[in-house]
Amino acid sequence: MTARQDLIDLVAAVEAGTAPAPDPRWRKLSVAPGERIRRAAILMLFGPLDSVPAASVKLLAPADLDVLLLQRAQTLEDHPGLVAFPGGGIDPGESVIEAALREGEEETGLDPAGVEVLGIMPELALPRGNFLVTPVLAWWASQSPVRVVDYGESAQVFRVPVRDLLDPDNRVTATVSRAGQTFESPAFTVNGLVVWGFTAMILSQLFEQLGWAVPWDRTRRHVIDV
Repeated sequence: MTARQDLIDLVAAVEAGTAPAPDPRWRKLSVAPGERIRRAAILMLFGPLDSVPAASVKLLAPADLDVLLLQRAQTLEDHPGLVAFPGGGIDPGESVIEAALREGEEETGLDPAGVEVLGIMPELALPRGNFLVTPVLAWWASQSPVRVVDYGESAQVFRVPVRDLLDPDNRVTATVSRAGQTFESPAFTVNGLVVWGFTAMILSQLFEQLGWAVPWDRTRRHVIDV
């Protein structure tokens, strides 16, 4: 079985209603029905590793598998400095897949012609901003260079080895305090950054559903200063 086939099988299971149930903590997240709901799409693009090898030597995933991420610019008013998947709002008349590929091209410079769309995952609520976000799962059929297209939007674009994400040494529970409340999320410490919040929740859930996840110490805390 290959990583690509695992992803295809998960999409098929989602469509058939037989996929492993998502984490109940994330299913509790919801948008405010009385406010304008904003719909968005993200591109979860996996593929053969680029020229930067995995730091981890643990046999947790294929050594040559990675996923595309970006870090939002520190100057943005909304989610500055956060690590995220390429993505954004769905334009009028645009499909979820079209939006994910367009945002991927606009934010990372990738060539959409080289992206094989494997399927659409169930939409998830992002309460901050009142977003409903649909992940589009994809594979590099023909790789193209990626880069920061607009430094006003992104600080960096990078491809992270999945093996590094799965390594328990790189897993922590992120905590952030806002308005007198403390929120927790799974997190990954990779590429000199902490991947936390919504992006980490989606990655963690995907790895669990794929059967790729390995146990990690959830008592290890990393406080996020916002």
